[in-house]
Amino acid sequence: MTKDMEDWKAALRDLGVTSLIRPENFHTPPQMSPSKNKKVAATPSIAYQPPTDSVRNPPTEIIQTLSDLPGLLEAIRGCQRCILGTTRNQFVFGEGNPHADMMFVGEGPGRDEDLHGRPFVGRAGDLLEKMIEAIGLKRSEVYIANIVKCRPPDNRIPTPEEARSCLGYLQKQIEIIQPKVIVTLGATPLRELLGITEGITKVRGTLRFFHEIPVIPTFHPAYVLRMYTPEVRKAVWDDLKLAKTKIEANV
Repeated sequence: MTKDMEDWKAALRDLGVTSLIRPENFHTPPQMSPSKNKKVAATPSIAYQPPTDSVRNPPTEIIQTLSDLPGLLEAIRGCQRCILGTTRNQFVFGEGNPHADMMFVGEGPGRDEDLHGRPFVGRAGDLLEKMIEAIGLKRSEVYIANIVKCRPPDNRIPTPEEARSCLGYLQKQIEIIQPKVIVTLGATPLRELLGITEGITKVRGTLRFFHEIPVIPTFHPAYVLRMYTPEVRKAVWDDLKLAKTKIEANV
């Protein structure tokens, strides 16, 4: 796959497009018939079985009793509730001000985040930091987390099962931090956190709520890097200004 094709595919993913329908007139090449002397056996798909111990599968009732981020991290850092926990390099918990007024929620760790154990590093992280500074804040003043804490292979979109396995951790982070506004980055956090399946281009810039906390959806920084147009940059700038007003309204 060429780089242009990879960028196109990634841009579609950022917009929430996870599959394409094959046109009716698309020519499908003929399938090779298996040799009559050979039997083609289907490889059985074995569902992942979560571990049962409390280190790799932290009990929900324990998570609910926690009241601070260090305690939450200690309780869940060994998590392998879903298969992503078995392939990660590092568990990417999140970072920032534990009393932040603004919280950013992305999709999941990429290659750089998996290596460093931090959310939003590399080019997308640099752009996110510039976005934060543009509205008069510092990265250390906000909190940044993701829907899933472990990197999906090849940076694919987390499956609904993987997202559900991890979502309780993010919800607990939000409960502890109590931000005045949440900014969701891209289609995945919008879908998994709020249950909104509309495309991000239709929903961005609108006001939503998560347990009475204002939520402002906007484009993912990786999408902005790929579609670095004045229109996309202005859209993100408008979204962040709207988010900032929600903080100022609650001062």
